[in-house]
Amino acid sequence: MSATQSVKYVLVTGASRGIGRACALRFAEEGWHVFLNCRSSLEELEKVWQEIQEQLPGQCTLVPGDVGNPEEVRQIFKKIYQLCPCLDVLVNNAGISHTGLLTDMTDLEWQRMMDTNLSSVFYCCRSAVPPMVTRKKGRIINISSMWGTVGASCEAAYSAAKSGIHGLTRALAKELAPSNIQVNAIACGVIDTSMNSWLSPVEREALEEEIPAGRFGTPREAADLVWQTAHAPAYMTGQIIGIDGGYI
Repeated sequence: MSATQSVKYVLVTGASRGIGRACALRFAEEGWHVFLNCRSSLEELEKVWQEIQEQLPGQCTLVPGDVGNPEEVRQIFKKIYQLCPCLDVLVNNAGISHTGLLTDMTDLEWQRMMDTNLSSVFYCCRSAVPPMVTRKKGRIINISSMWGTVGASCEAAYSAAKSGIHGLTRALAKELAPSNIQVNAIACGVIDTSMNSWLSPVEREALEEEIPAGRFGTPREAADLVWQTAHAPAYMTGQIIGIDGGYI
């Protein structure tokens, strides 16, 4: 980014690893100021901060906290707005997984899933939107899953949360379109992250055989799509964009 260009700002939630880390690095490569968030993997988050500071042209600021907690989100955005007047892009990536029968899931597990995967999107959008509306410009990109479209056996809560993201994305896109703010979601297939580390080699191979592309996607591929969506034509909004190797 040249000296004549103004700095652009992006918040990436769940930025310590996987897709979130890849997104943070992708924007930093282009000279953006990246706000790095995660709830608990703070050592890993600091490594991302260090990598950006030492190796990439962009700048970054740590804004740790639980985006599934509305008060912590308020504090995160308070810090953000001390450094910039408005986000150019919000990437809602924070998420957890849960595999098991619905009847075995506890109330606490269900609530944690909804808070982290769905309510976090609402809380962050609620804080990010007002300055965007004032400026009549902004992009919101929600990281979702193909299971939000078709559902997955033994992942009922995860599928419900991701389906909720799809509904929120479409509705908020209509609400914000008059203010020239685009809201889209990326429905990821099987991406090679720690979320899938529980798979045995045999299970992994079997899953790869089910994917027409014959492999897992990479975090960088997902991050490249996020970057492209952040720079897509303004008329593209309210879309659920799949990246799943042809799986669905």
